[in-house]
Amino acid sequence: MSRDLSLRKLRYFQAVAESGTVTQAAVDLNVSQSSITTGVREIEEQLGVSLFQRTSQGMLLTQQGSRFLNQVQHVFQAVDEAFDGLQDSSASVTGSLDLATSYTVAGYFLPPLLARFQRRYPGVRLRVNEAPRPEILDGLRNGRFDLGIVLTSNVDQTSQVERQPLLHSKRRLWVNSHHPLLEREEIRLRDLVDEPYIMLTVDEAEHTAMRYWKPAGLSPKVLFKTLSVEAVRSMVANGTGISILSDMVYRPWSLEGRRIVHIDLIDPVPTMEIGLAWGRGAELSPTARAFQEMALAFARE
Repeated sequence: MSRDLSLRKLRYFQAVAESGTVTQAAVDLNVSQSSITTGVREIEEQLGVSLFQRTSQGMLLTQQGSRFLNQVQHVFQAVDEAFDGLQDSSASVTGSLDLATSYTVAGYFLPPLLARFQRRYPGVRLRVNEAPRPEILDGLRNGRFDLGIVLTSNVDQTSQVERQPLLHSKRRLWVNSHHPLLEREEIRLRDLVDEPYIMLTVDEAEHTAMRYWKPAGLSPKVLFKTLSVEAVRSMVANGTGISILSDMVYRPWSLEGRRIVHIDLIDPVPTMEIGLAWGRGAELSPTARAFQEMALAFARE
């Protein structure tokens, strides 16, 4: 059996496995759907096994596919470690770095970035603080925190902090795999007003949601409010209600193994922006600059 699997093909496979659809994988990687489909098929032909079960709602990993995904994740971790371990600048950066972040960023964006920073700069004493946005902004202004990694889309010009975007995450409608809304060619906010709605409240998510519901003269029929993304995921997957959340927190499966589908809305819904923030006029320390450079490179990948 040939073993000349490229990292590019493995990345295609991983993107499909994590998003659950070829369409979303193509969007995430900014390549054509045909490239994704061809790459995955070539891997399956080389391995001689089916990695996915193709369904009308997306791509479901087979048992062999789940095992292969686990190995692929180890491959990319090893690649990261190989590159990070050979950075000449790492030994020269020492000191401390106090980071602040919010719940959503800490759970869905920060972990791989932190791990990479620790591998490359082992001489930096890193402290990470989870806090709500007002506390983070206050800490950046008074020097308690060196950098914040926050939802910069929630930070306005009066906050007296500098902002640097890293990631824009699109918000989409979440429904279960058998929802009648999937039969529609187009869906607008007004089509959702009679649907039971699961409202996420963590990190000002409810306030953000009303920024696009209210201008349309509409409001969701809220069945349940929760701080837990996993609670939203499970309730949507089990058909209890619908929700609108960002791609960053989207996963195609609930903890019970039920399918979740996300759909573009016709109405304009703002993206969720994640970025770095620091006190206005503050000079970044060498450790903060090192983290800033790495975060920007990480976001471009």
